[in-house]
Amino acid sequence: MTSPNSMPVLPDHESRITDHDYHVLKEIEKNPSHTQRSLAQKLDISLGKVNFVISGLIEKGIIKAKKLKNNPDKIRWQYILTSEGIKEKVRITKCYMERRLREFEILKAEIEELEKEVTRDK
Repeated sequence: MTSPNSMPVLPDHESRITDHDYHVLKEIEKNPSHTQRSLAQKLDISLGKVNFVISGLIEKGIIKAKKLKNNPDKIRWQYILTSEGIKEKVRITKCYMERRLREFEILKAEIEELEKEVTRDK
């Protein structure tokens, strides 16, 4: 199954977590001080997409946003995995890995077929 932007997604029973959700969550776990702009640049996705993903993760209770008071002229946020978010990240990571392994097996079989074809045509 793929989403309209051709990113694979998990089945309905797996909360429609996309690759973008997984990668944003992974980066936030590594560095809670990421800005939306830095996430967009790091993941090579649009700022609007990052905002959409973060809003969804907040709505699902996976992350929370904490306002930082470094500079009164700028609004700065820190994104933190909730305790539920930590559990969900483990589940999401497992599903992501299983999906990627299935994709790998399909590609491996395709490569083997192509190798046979090339060898046969020599």
